[in-house]
Amino acid sequence: MNGWAWAALVLFLGWAVIAFGVQAAMQRRRTGDAGFRGISGRPGSASWWAGVLFVLALIGGAAAPIAALADLAPISALESTPIRVTGLILALAGIAATLAAQGAMGSSWRVGVDAAERTDLVTSGLFAHVRNPVFTSMVVTAGGLAVMVPNVVAVLTWLTLTAAVQLQVRIVEEPYLSRVHGPDYVAYTAQAGRFLPGVGRSHAQGSA
Repeated sequence: MNGWAWAALVLFLGWAVIAFGVQAAMQRRRTGDAGFRGISGRPGSASWWAGVLFVLALIGGAAAPIAALADLAPISALESTPIRVTGLILALAGIAATLAAQGAMGSSWRVGVDAAERTDLVTSGLFAHVRNPVFTSMVVTAGGLAVMVPNVVAVLTWLTLTAAVQLQVRIVEEPYLSRVHGPDYVAYTAQAGRFLPGVGRSHAQGSA
């Protein structure tokens, strides 16, 4: 099954280069700033862990197919061609959605949050339906890649990324956006779901 492992590795590396490297280069050309803000929060805090887990997930994204190439045994329940094909479809869809969502962000695209910075609130494109389509797309991509090489490293990588996304959104980004954009952001959260359309919208009593 080395073909699946090679395919997953090439897809991951291509996705990482385009989603971060190419996007950062385009952002620098557009604004003079690459958009990287790094890990926020003091060491050991929830926001700090969000950044650390993101880094670990990126490492795991390459490590999982490499481990498969080194003959790490797959999880038997997931070892079938139809499941791997489904993973490939999910990975490709996730990559396409990641790039579409990043494109919709325009000059507001960032990796990390600078609490002293104010960016425009993006509510168009995929953001009209989901508040965090980039993160949703990343989780879908990682899930697809994990199914393509269904070993323990891949599953742990997907779980790590999912935890990082939850922490980053709930602990870092939502409080920041609420503080910066106030009523506009509150109104937006009532219209768009957190990660999926219609799911996690806010109500009069607070966030779902």
